Amino acid sequence: MNSSFLWRNRVVLTSGLMLLLAAHLLTTGVRPRDPAARPGELLMGVLSPVQGASAHLVEAAHDFWHDYLALVQVQRENQQLRTELSRFQNERARLTELKTENRHLSELLDLREALGMRAVAANVIGSDATGLSRTLVLSAGARSGLRAGMAVLSNQGVVGKLIATSGGSSRVLLIDDHNAALDAFDQRSRVRGIVAGVVDDGLTMKYVGRTADIKTGDEVVTSGLDGTFPRGLLIGQVSRVERQGPGLFVNVAVAPAVDFRSLEQVLVVIDPPPRIVTQQDQD
Repeated sequence: MNSSFLWRNRVVLTSGLMLLLAAHLLTTGVRPRDPAARPGELLMGVLSPVQGASAHLVEAAHDFWHDYLALVQVQRENQQLRTELSRFQNERARLTELKTENRHLSELLDLREALGMRAVAANVIGSDATGLSRTLVLSAGARSGLRAGMAVLSNQGVVGKLIATSGGSSRVLLIDDHNAALDAFDQRSRVRGIVAGVVDDGLTMKYVGRTADIKTGDEVVTSGLDGTFPRGLLIGQVSRVERQGPGLFVNVAVAPAVDFRSLEQVLVVIDPPPRIVTQQDQD
């Protein structure tokens, strides 16, 4: 009877005994060097490297993800900074350009005040592309009161004269074109001549006598006798005087005062220049 009871309840009784044993071990602990502790020690020895590697892997993954997010944020901030820097540089360039343009216009207005004549400021918007002539295209034309034959100046000196106009633009023949000519004189010695353009480059002062007092470095200015340019405007400086060879005249090379390739704004004089009374007129 008893044996049959034990047999029938063997699973329940065995489970109970195991629970009691586990409770006893938990409450009393395992003494050092106890044989019961060896399986746990072996298991801990096997699992310890795995747990360390796992912990290291988790930490590395966490650091990688944190660094990745930080790198993404830095890249985003760098892009924003580059955008801001580009905008700032563009704005600074625009302000510098406006400042330069205003300074040029202010100088042209000062020139107009010094001339005491009506004049129109215009931007240079083009040049001759064929190389057959030396001309510039301006942003002002007939609607601004411009017409062919008017003098064109810059704050550096004489530029040329208008040869054609349309409603909103005009064309300037530069003084260094081989078809251009204007009456001029040496400001120091008062020696007169005709300044004309040279096919190669630069200017020449024609009809200067061999005995004339003219030297390298002298400034050449307009005489006002050609009916186009007011008197006393700077044309350029004498760069070379050649008296070798036969002939009545010397070869005088003149370096233009104006750098025609860098012109951005010019002044077109609307009023005709005052008429200069010569000794021949008085006679």
